[in-house]
Amino acid sequence: MDAKKLFKEAVEHDVTDIFVVAGAPLAFKIRGNIGLRDDNKLMPEKTKELIEAIYILAERDTRNLSEKGDDDFSFSIPKVGRFRVNTYKQRGSQAAVIRVVQFELPHIETLGIPKQIIDLYKRTKGLVLVTGPAGSGKSTTLSCIIDQINKTRTSHVITLEDPIEFIHKHNKSIVSQREIGTDTASYVQGLRAALREAPDVILLGEMRDFETINIAMTAAETGQLVLGTLHTLGAANTVDRIIDVFPANQQQQIRTQLSMVLQAIVSQQLIPGKDGAVLPVFEIVFVNSAIRNMIRESKMHQIDSVIFAAKEEGMCNMDGSIIKLYQEGKITGDNAIAYSINHEAMRKKIGE
Repeated sequence: MDAKKLFKEAVEHDVTDIFVVAGAPLAFKIRGNIGLRDDNKLMPEKTKELIEAIYILAERDTRNLSEKGDDDFSFSIPKVGRFRVNTYKQRGSQAAVIRVVQFELPHIETLGIPKQIIDLYKRTKGLVLVTGPAGSGKSTTLSCIIDQINKTRTSHVITLEDPIEFIHKHNKSIVSQREIGTDTASYVQGLRAALREAPDVILLGEMRDFETINIAMTAAETGQLVLGTLHTLGAANTVDRIIDVFPANQQQQIRTQLSMVLQAIVSQQLIPGKDGAVLPVFEIVFVNSAIRNMIRESKMHQIDSVIFAAKEEGMCNMDGSIIKLYQEGKITGDNAIAYSINHEAMRKKIGE
């Protein structure tokens, strides 16, 4: 099987993910639905052959896969596209999931990202978080914000990603993109180095541990704009996740520190629509004095009342955004309930 032709076919058919697993045919994910490319089951020797061809295209050694059992990397094919690859062993055979990433960022209106989220590019310091489950479009949202900074400001932007997805060409800003495992050993090492590289903006592909979060908050305190992601849903859960990574005796201090540096939390999901499309839905929270007090006093459960009172400022909560899609007839009641944060309250609101 010709790997390059496979990738070209995937791009032409708007495939978002390619699945290579022994015992099943090649599968494509299109608009959130997984379908088989054909009826030809892949045997272990065929998946190994295809995955080795992918490594050759990426000009990468297979050592990580053979020694550690999995590997994560990205690469580009000129005039075709960019691809994020995770290879892994399963039941003794080689498998892979490949994410198709467009060379050019799609237009903001096409992506359905609200203007008030993109306008976060105007912030010059503090911490901005984009959260949500894996595959919900967090990287795309952050890339759109970085793109606006790049077009409008003379800044040094440093991104730490695992792996790099969208490539940013230098425009008004200088954009340094570093890939974890290739350009730097870890987020912590890359972040420490970034603080000595005259950054104006730092993007963290994932804030996954105590040390990374701690250094990111210090960077935000000292005058940089720090953009990061977490796998949480909702502002309250996000704040709790950050606080919980710290030892109990430090948590009150961290609440105070976080209340001062946090600028905004955007949570997002992708929900299947009635027409087969996948629709983005957002919770948008701008941290004002009331929310800063809630963070300090551990009262984030009261945040919905602040969001409701600040709708004119562009804030909205997740369940409110979901019910709006339901009322517009774009999603089913079942999906409205399934993707909501408060299932029981959503069930009552839609009468199911």
